[in-house]
Amino acid sequence: MYKINNNSSLDVSHLTDIISHFMPYNQKQLGWNKPVSLFFQSDHDNANKILGKTEQYDPDQFSITIFVDGRHPKDILRSLSHELVHHNQNCLGQFDGPQDAGVGYAQRDPHLRTMEREAYEKGNIIFRDFEDLIKTGKINIKLSGESKMSLKEWKNNELNGLLMKKWGLLKEERSKKEGLEEDC
Repeated sequence: MYKINNNSSLDVSHLTDIISHFMPYNQKQLGWNKPVSLFFQSDHDNANKILGKTEQYDPDQFSITIFVDGRHPKDILRSLSHELVHHNQNCLGQFDGPQDAGVGYAQRDPHLRTMEREAYEKGNIIFRDFEDLIKTGKINIKLSGESKMSLKEWKNNELNGLLMKKWGLLKEERSKKEGLEEDC
């Protein structure tokens, strides 16, 4: 029920792996029932603006655009979760009628302000719950892009460190708890 389009200059494969698990989870939580298109977008000028765009939802196209330049992957995923709440609102008909989404819309229009508040609240908590389910092992996802040290690498690093200490190439750390000061 979703399609990912990478229009950015970045490799987003590390995001698409987790998104493939997050989208069904999000759909189950919110209940959206229409397909959504997701666009990763590069905009270097926008990325350099302190108050630049991070994402946007187009209710007419059922599409989410997320600006990815210079952003932490977790921030991108939170943005996706926020915009999926707007997608659900659209599926429920809450975007019907004329909408003024220009600067200050959330201050001028009480209906849009309520929708924005819901997107912040639900989007953040749904993503937080998803993250916690991964961290507690209740959802099993191998997060790509994160290096995992093998047992062989760990043993080699430990052996290397011990040999360097033995040969005097690496000073052994002294415990500050024991009140010892480092030699100058």
